[in-house]
Amino acid sequence: MAESQFLDTTATRKIFQLSKRIRAVSGGTSASKTISILVWCIDYAQCTKNEVITVVAESVPHLLLGAIRDFQNIMQGNSFWDDERWNESKHIYTFSGGTIIEFISFDKFGKAHGPRRDILFLNEANNIPWNIADQLITRTRKVVWMDWNPSEEFWFYTEMLNKRQDIDFITLTYLDNEALDEVSKAEIEAHKHNKQWWTVYGEGKLGVLTNRIYSGWKFLDEIPNEARLERYGLDFGFNDPAAIMGVHRWNSGYVLDEILYRSGMLNKQLADILLNIPEALTIADSAEPKSIEELKQFGVNIQPTLKGPDSIRQGINIVKGEQIWVTKRSVNLIKEYRNYLWQTDKNGGILNIPEAGNDHCMDAVRYAITSLVPVIRKQEFIDSLPLPRHYRNQRRVNPAL
Repeated sequence: MAESQFLDTTATRKIFQLSKRIRAVSGGTSASKTISILVWCIDYAQCTKNEVITVVAESVPHLLLGAIRDFQNIMQGNSFWDDERWNESKHIYTFSGGTIIEFISFDKFGKAHGPRRDILFLNEANNIPWNIADQLITRTRKVVWMDWNPSEEFWFYTEMLNKRQDIDFITLTYLDNEALDEVSKAEIEAHKHNKQWWTVYGEGKLGVLTNRIYSGWKFLDEIPNEARLERYGLDFGFNDPAAIMGVHRWNSGYVLDEILYRSGMLNKQLADILLNIPEALTIADSAEPKSIEELKQFGVNIQPTLKGPDSIRQGINIVKGEQIWVTKRSVNLIKEYRNYLWQTDKNGGILNIPEAGNDHCMDAVRYAITSLVPVIRKQEFIDSLPLPRHYRNQRRVNPAL
């Protein structure tokens, strides 16, 4: 297959050299794993007739903001794209020879028992359950691609590696991606001091991120009907993304929902968003009092978060003490959750200081929940007192009683 039409990088050349049925690509951040595999899939689709290529990720939102976006950028950047061949509702592109590339999420085991395919690509395979991946692999006739960041051992290492003879397994790093801009490269190398992060995301080696700040969060398809909107958390940004997170009370815990994650946002644009979603108090970064005052003038119900000595670590501890669910559409929130780490010293010892940069959603969540938890706890205490019901109800209306 001719790859000369695409941007030639070391990563792409390594991808095109793989030849066995299972082609597993582990690696660090910005290593061009996904893009290089999609380049191969596009090239294959252009050279075949009436075959099926299936790209799978953990959820449709992850596909839309990841593999589908990359696919469209590659196709359009090389003048291959034809709007008439793209089915937006089914996320299927049909090539001139009849071969299709379809983008699907299999969130339940039963869905994986569907039709067979010729080529399978498990994008971020470590986030896809083994029982689903196994069925999809079994029902693939020719080639299985998979990629992941090696943040911890998962089913590839336990169920496949060294147990099959038909596996090509390579590791890519950001140094294999000559298309990476210098700013992004410098940002990656700025994390060399964090030994655990650097092992996984810099060197692309299997590691265990024992310095993850949060764990145990669960994922929901939608916000439950009975969940009650309590707060929005806002982290300002312009060059960095601004983040707005909705916080809903549910089952004695909180459901988080990503409202906004976007760079280049002006305060008027932030106000327009906050004024056109269900009303709730917004808690924002107190480091930007001018922006908060401007949003108030636009009509937003907003307050600064309270800060003091060690308030970040204390706020993290408050969030860690709560049961948390996240909607699956909150792609950037989920990505930050999985990669929000404590800093480490040169020996790998964990410091009680969060790693900066991957924290826009995390900060917004912390602002909202730390403002909310004391209020919830106070009300729960009042409700537990042996007081007449009418008095407790009065306290809900007038807390000064």
